[in-house]
Amino acid sequence: MTRFNFIYKKKKFYVNIRKCENFFSKMSGLMFRKKSLSLLFIFNKPVSEAIHSFFCVKFIGIWFNGDKIVDVKYVKPWKFYVVPEKKFDKLLEIPENDDNFYKILNLIKET
Repeated sequence: MTRFNFIYKKKKFYVNIRKCENFFSKMSGLMFRKKSLSLLFIFNKPVSEAIHSFFCVKFIGIWFNGDKIVDVKYVKPWKFYVVPEKKFDKLLEIPENDDNFYKILNLIKET
């Protein structure tokens, strides 16, 4: 377990994460997990890959390029295609069981 820090809408967040750096951990992600640490997917270079939420709980997806947030989305289960607005090199998935989930969801809904 590692801690990942970021600022979203002028609020600081500290999230306990598990890093997903290899193919298998990136492929499985939050699938089939009712409770999980937040997951941080790390890519070697900026990409524009889509994700899905089959077999997943609700989660917040936060895409980063470097330290800059490029997109934030509330992702419901069973979505076939979720893609950020810009290329990214990190993706943070915060599942519903994380203490930060509803804090961030409320900030998303303010927009």
